[in-house]
Amino acid sequence: MKILSDYSLDELYNILADYKKFRAKQIFDSIIQGKDYNETNLPKSMIDNLKSEYILKPIEIFKVLISKDGTKKYLLKLHDNNLIECVFLKQNYGNTICMSTQVGCRMGCKFCASTQNGLIRNLTPGEMLSTISIVNADNGKCTDRNFTNIVLMGSGEPFDNYDNVVKWLELITDENGFNVSERNISLSTCGLVDKIYEFAELKYNITLCISLHATDDETRKMIMPIANRYTIQEIIKALKYYISKNNRRVVFEYCLIKDTNDSFEDVKKLSVLTKGLNCHINVICLNPNGGSLKATTKKEAYAFVNKLNELGVSATLRRSQGNDIEGACGMLRAKTLKGNA
Repeated sequence: MKILSDYSLDELYNILADYKKFRAKQIFDSIIQGKDYNETNLPKSMIDNLKSEYILKPIEIFKVLISKDGTKKYLLKLHDNNLIECVFLKQNYGNTICMSTQVGCRMGCKFCASTQNGLIRNLTPGEMLSTISIVNADNGKCTDRNFTNIVLMGSGEPFDNYDNVVKWLELITDENGFNVSERNISLSTCGLVDKIYEFAELKYNITLCISLHATDDETRKMIMPIANRYTIQEIIKALKYYISKNNRRVVFEYCLIKDTNDSFEDVKKLSVLTKGLNCHINVICLNPNGGSLKATTKKEAYAFVNKLNELGVSATLRRSQGNDIEGACGMLRAKTLKGNA
């Protein structure tokens, strides 16, 4: 079965050439609004024909957890019964949707629950678009856009699903659909250097975020297997090229792990690594996922950030949201698969 949300409006015009032209726009609008066939005004004969070959709504809400701070954690069921996560964060500067790009992940980062069961498969562009549609519709009128920002920081490595993510960017920024500004989209990668170079050539005005989490290669190898393939210096070189092409500030994500990457020596190394680079460091407090890694205290995290600022490094401590509802990436899905949620 094919997924209709995988296609742009122009592609739908071609696919549905046997029908009146406005039907393609009607289906495209239904995709954006998160509707299934029985919620449209399409003729029954057309629905019957399309149903035999195409899925209109490939995702449904399986479970929703709501935090005391208003954050919503979604467990979504795909048409093949796989589960993915999505988070809706209410924020003063505009609501944010944090979405997944893969079912599971194969990167193996020790601090992340998303990778515990490995990679099942990639999400298609339409499944990613429908993730936004269904969560948007659950937080207001489906004909409105009830969010401002999108971050690709859920389960999966976006650049490990490169072609589908690029097609999704075309769909999500389409003026006929959600028409999201590129500047309101952030993409997080653990540092697939070859894809950073490739993506730079597309000149998207999105915010590129790098999961760094260590100041030297040996430490990074202990917590992130991708460090065995790409060094930190190779990542820095690729980011300089990306910035030269896009003139956009990049963000380093740095999750503090007790007695691993949270020393004053790490502060000094970070200041050296980022010197002269148009960047910001987003320091994160580790959300323990049942592994052996321990979290740095909030007090120590603030001290870490303050020391970076004193050395002239732009850095802030990420505000934690949804801690009472398995808000960290992959935790709800992992517990559900284990039968504990």
